[in-house]
Amino acid sequence: MIDETFLTTEEVLEYLQVNLRTVYRLIKAGKIPAVRVGRQWRFRKRDIDAWLDSQRPRGGTRPAPAPTQRPRGGGSRPVPAAPARPATGSTRPRVLVVDDEASIRDLLAKTLALAEYDVDVAPDGRSALERMRLYPYDLLIADLKMPGMDGLTVIREAKRYKADLPVIIITGFSTESSAIEAVNLGVAGYLTKPFRVPQVLAAAAKALGE
Repeated sequence: MIDETFLTTEEVLEYLQVNLRTVYRLIKAGKIPAVRVGRQWRFRKRDIDAWLDSQRPRGGTRPAPAPTQRPRGGGSRPVPAAPARPATGSTRPRVLVVDDEASIRDLLAKTLALAEYDVDVAPDGRSALERMRLYPYDLLIADLKMPGMDGLTVIREAKRYKADLPVIIITGFSTESSAIEAVNLGVAGYLTKPFRVPQVLAAAAKALGE
C-alpha cells in the first residue's frame, strides 16, 4: 500500500529539524515536491523520505582527484587548484568542507548544494588552508580526526584568516577534552558520525545565523 500521508509545513520543519528558509530552498530546487492546498503547502511524507534516502552516502567509486597547480616562485609541491568563484552578485553562503573520507565529503557537498549553498571540498587540512588563503568562506565544516593536520589545528589556522569564521566539527570520536577545546576555539556546532542529513542542515543554518 502506497503511503499518501501528507505533512504540513510545520510538521516538515519538525520532521527534518531545519528552518523554514531551508525548506523553501528545497522546494525551489525541486527536491521536495509540494502541493498547494488553499494558502498552505502540503508535502507527501514518502517524497520527504525518498529525498532523505537519496542523501545517504553510497559505497563504491571515489570521486576523481582535484586537478593541481604549481605554486608560484618555482616551488615543486603541488597544491589543489582553486575552485571557480560563483557569479558576481551571488548571495549564497560559501562553505568549505574538509574531511579525509570521500563518502562524507560527497554527502555534505551534495546536501548543502541542494540547500543552495556554494560548497568547496578538501581532503585534508593542508589543502583546506590553501583554499582559505585564496577565498573567504562563510562557514567551515571540518573533521576532527584526520591524518596529518587534525581538525582543531585547521580551525586555529583558519581563525587567523577570519577570526569570526563559523565552524562546525564533524567527527566519529567525541571526547571531553576535544569538545572543550573546540568550544574554546568558538566552534558553532559539534556533530558526531554517523549523522543525519537534517542535523547537518540545521547546524549549518544555525552557524550562519539563518
